Amino acid sequence: MRIFLLVLLCLLPNLAAAQSPLSFGGSSNAEQAADPTAGEADAATGEIDTLIRILEDDTARGELIQRLRDAGTETRSAATEAESVPSLNIVQQFSAFTASAAQAFGELRQAALVLWAEVQRGGLANADAGMVAATALDVLLIFVAIYGSFLVLRIIVNWAANGVERRMKGRGFPVRLGGSLVVLAIDAGSILLAAFAGYVTSAMLGGVAGGLQVTVELLLAAFLIVELVKLAIRALLQPRHLAIRWLPLDDEAAAYWTFWSNRLVWLVGYTIYFVRPVLAYHVSPGVGRLAEIVVMAAALTLAVIIVLQNRAATSAHLVTIAERRQQSGVAQLLRPLALYWHVVVITYLIALFVVWLTNPEEALPFMLSATAQSLIAIAFGVAVFAFISRLAGIGLQLPPDVKTRLPSLEQRLSAFVPLIMGVVRWFVVAIVFMAMAQAWLIFDVVGWIASDGGAQAVGSVISAAIIIIGCLALYIAVSSWIEFRLSSNSGKTPTAREKTLLGLFRNAFTIALAVFGVMLALAQIGVNIAPLLAGAGVIGLAIGFGAQKLVEDIITGIFIQFENVMNEGDVVEAAGRSGVVEKLTIRSVTIRDLNGTVHLIPFSSVAQVSNMVRGFSFHVAEVGVAYDSDINEVKQAMHDAFDLLMQTEHKDEILDELDMQGVIAFADSAITVRARIKTLPGKHWGAGRTYSEILKKVFEERGIEIPYPHVTYVAPSAEKKRKQPPLLGGAEGGLPVDQS
Repeated sequence: MRIFLLVLLCLLPNLAAAQSPLSFGGSSNAEQAADPTAGEADAATGEIDTLIRILEDDTARGELIQRLRDAGTETRSAATEAESVPSLNIVQQFSAFTASAAQAFGELRQAALVLWAEVQRGGLANADAGMVAATALDVLLIFVAIYGSFLVLRIIVNWAANGVERRMKGRGFPVRLGGSLVVLAIDAGSILLAAFAGYVTSAMLGGVAGGLQVTVELLLAAFLIVELVKLAIRALLQPRHLAIRWLPLDDEAAAYWTFWSNRLVWLVGYTIYFVRPVLAYHVSPGVGRLAEIVVMAAALTLAVIIVLQNRAATSAHLVTIAERRQQSGVAQLLRPLALYWHVVVITYLIALFVVWLTNPEEALPFMLSATAQSLIAIAFGVAVFAFISRLAGIGLQLPPDVKTRLPSLEQRLSAFVPLIMGVVRWFVVAIVFMAMAQAWLIFDVVGWIASDGGAQAVGSVISAAIIIIGCLALYIAVSSWIEFRLSSNSGKTPTAREKTLLGLFRNAFTIALAVFGVMLALAQIGVNIAPLLAGAGVIGLAIGFGAQKLVEDIITGIFIQFENVMNEGDVVEAAGRSGVVEKLTIRSVTIRDLNGTVHLIPFSSVAQVSNMVRGFSFHVAEVGVAYDSDINEVKQAMHDAFDLLMQTEHKDEILDELDMQGVIAFADSAITVRARIKTLPGKHWGAGRTYSEILKKVFEERGIEIPYPHVTYVAPSAEKKRKQPPLLGGAEGGLPVDQS
């Protein structure tokens, strides 16, 4: 903001100099009056007489017509050759400017020598001192009338602005904008009324005629121009009214910039639009030009001093912005700018002054126009960047009902927002650079876009961007639809098969969309995709030979999906691992076992798949009972335990009555009896655990023994103890002794 104010501060006086009707080397009524051309009427009369004599003579008239025709032909040929000559490049333009600058400096030096010679001859003393004094007194009275009335009107304006500010505090943007426009209109009205008061004063002094007429017109024009420029500065800074201030400045900074801006505008504006023309009219054009140069040099010096005064504060502000935007590319630009911004600004101001001094009629207007266009482009870019940053800070929020149906949509869109914002930032940067290149005539962007090649290139880029945006939108739409189908909020619980197929479809669709989108975008920007397609075929063939395992994985996965042997959520056994299927792709299956370990199994290593939850499940109860148990009683106990199981929470999971299969084996110490319970898929584990607990209690109540391996210790009798031979080495740990 400080750099913008500094540049704007010094552009206004130079712009005024460029647009001054009395520029050095130009024409004006005052200079024509000061240096009238003698003998022009006689020369014009002689030329008219000669033309009449030629037209009266038939031979001379024919020769004149032929010469005019030849001249027209040569002019058209020269114009055609000029159009065919290419435009000068930057180096040639700089060389031409350097030559014109040297010539202008030479002319300025010659004018200064002529002025010095005139001073030595006493030519300046020939001016009518009485007329100058009378004119100066009248102008002073008019000046006092203008600024006296203007100061009184400023009191009224400040009172009105204070009232507007009190009503604007805490109000929204539209209300504040309306208040600012009201204050601006009142302030502009005070300027017009003060100018009208000056004109009335000049009429009261005896009317506007002769030299006084020119002087009064110049004074009123200078007053209007200077005060309107100061009005624009006040509208931006508003040093006394914070509620209607639009620039992010505190009161001290606003007062500082307002003070120096008004002083520079007042000094330079009155010098260019009043002092110089008056001196050129009443004294000499050289004196007016010299006064203008002195004031502009003083203004340049003052601007450089202001830049140096704000060097440290502006550098600190730029460093703060760079630290706040560490993650963006702006920080890399702001750090060196914080160190050398004052060098850039001072160099630019000196260049403006030199260009104005050497060639104010051609080079300076171009430079000022290019600078103004560049500042507008940069301001546009900064505004767009600020809007994008604020939009990214707000974030993307969807309505609650959409979040309920599509819980991942907001996260998915938020993931694309930084990418889109980055693309928009680079697009804005490109537009700003193209606008600056067009302004400084580095590259004719508008002409290039209007040409066939440029229109085709721009159209190709736009078409490629539309394709990419369409692919992103299609991806988000399809992913959201799949998420909606897989969500229970859609009104229908998705099956395991739907989850599997929709997941596979999402992966395949994403890959296909990315490939086709990139191919179409490359084709739109002029890239020949035929070699890419051929290369893709060769790469596919190489993958087919070199990655046989991958091909085997994919082919096996395709057949597994066609046969529908497993889906996500199923409990399966594959490649020696059993567990729940968490993810199923075209190449592999992800299984989580009972311990929570995740196994990624490629289909090439899967010889068979065992699905434990397909259709229905059985809990197989194989119970071993003692040989002395009554088999019928055992069967009845198992039926009774099943009846108790049907009274638990598992009753809705059981599909049929107890399937009693009876005795199936005679073991070493037990008779094995088998029964089965048919349940919903995957529910047999829970129902089986509960049935086993109930059956254990029923067996205990009815005295049915479940054999189990155990050791029974039988103590020896006293007679056996007497017959036992003594032990060698003592009773503990000794060896038996043979008594025979």
